[in-house]
Amino acid sequence: MTARPQLPERMPRAQGEPTALAGLLVIDFTRVVAGPACTQTLADFGAEVIKIENPDGGDDTRAYEHAEVGGESAAFLSLNRNKRGIALDFTNPAAIEVARELIAKADVVVENFSGGVMKKFGLDYASVAPNNPRLVYCSISAYGREGAFALRPGFDPITQAESGFMSLNGFPDSQPVRTGPPIVDMATGMSACNAILLALIARDRLGRGQHVEVALIDIAVAMTGFYGMAYLISGANPGRFGNSPNGSPTVGVYQASDGPLYMACANDRLYRRLVTEVLERPDLITDAEFATRKARTANKEKLRGIIAGVFASDRLENWMAKMKKANIPVGYLRTVEEGFNAPEVRDRHRLSRIRHPTAGFVPNIETPLKMSLTPTIDPIAAPLLGQHTREVLRKTLGYDDRRIAALAEAGAFGKTGN
Repeated sequence: MTARPQLPERMPRAQGEPTALAGLLVIDFTRVVAGPACTQTLADFGAEVIKIENPDGGDDTRAYEHAEVGGESAAFLSLNRNKRGIALDFTNPAAIEVARELIAKADVVVENFSGGVMKKFGLDYASVAPNNPRLVYCSISAYGREGAFALRPGFDPITQAESGFMSLNGFPDSQPVRTGPPIVDMATGMSACNAILLALIARDRLGRGQHVEVALIDIAVAMTGFYGMAYLISGANPGRFGNSPNGSPTVGVYQASDGPLYMACANDRLYRRLVTEVLERPDLITDAEFATRKARTANKEKLRGIIAGVFASDRLENWMAKMKKANIPVGYLRTVEEGFNAPEVRDRHRLSRIRHPTAGFVPNIETPLKMSLTPTIDPIAAPLLGQHTREVLRKTLGYDDRRIAALAEAGAFGKTGN
């Protein structure tokens, strides 16, 4: 068991501070990563997000195996903060009617079901928009909602592979490597959140909502970035460069005598400082083989060997001190444990613990977004499955106890009757 950082209780926000999305009602039909990441950001900044789950197990991430506390998985806890959770069995017509009533009151709907599922239940944009023309309806999918691949299922690593994104990751003498964290899912969630906020701004001007769509394959293609653009210009298929993009010999991992560092010394100005002020090898700038960026790239293996030999001659902390003094971009190559306990992270106050109904407390990683006037709300842990079903039906839809009991008896909330 590795050491875990001590987590303080989260400091509450100042009393009376406004939130960016107060009064916004979001009905969240999403599960796994991309959709929940999107709606969690909306919830963090004050939107009322009602997460609808299948009562038979709920969101797939509830069963993910990375770690669990209080019966809840790390994956689910990390993606569903600040939401109210209800359970509805969509095989039950009464549950579908509840969903329709929630959508009729909503500002935003977000869904990432397989193609055709929302239409099957009469919950797709075309079916619900006439009763709520100001609705912003966001669909997240692997390959889009139209075209030959609309019904094809897909996940983050599949779109990493098929878009060419994965071909850029890893070392040239080995197979392509997917990213460890699901980066396409996370970027898709961020993009979906952006699209929703854009549509809300447009709604204020135009008076009506719209259907917005984000597809994992589109995000993966966009994330090839300047490598993709370079291919379109030159026709040359980009390869893998490991830790040194474009084969730059002064970008990547180097080993000091007692540990690794990562250096990003990518232009002539930084290179001159590196070889003169840190490595004390001015010949590496006067030698014609290394005098320009193009020359260094052409002779990269020779130069890397020379630089590696110099770094290996002294301890890591001595090199770090010299490089920081010379203002060379450099960092420690850390594990997650080391990174979470590092001062650069600790000083940002991104880690805390928040109360949870079954675990007592659970860890919390703050949103990376910071706003001075409208900060995030005080975080509430991800809901238990169906935790807020009755509360939402009373407060949001105005149901009385008799109607809620009838729905439970009819099986709208599943066998457990949350």
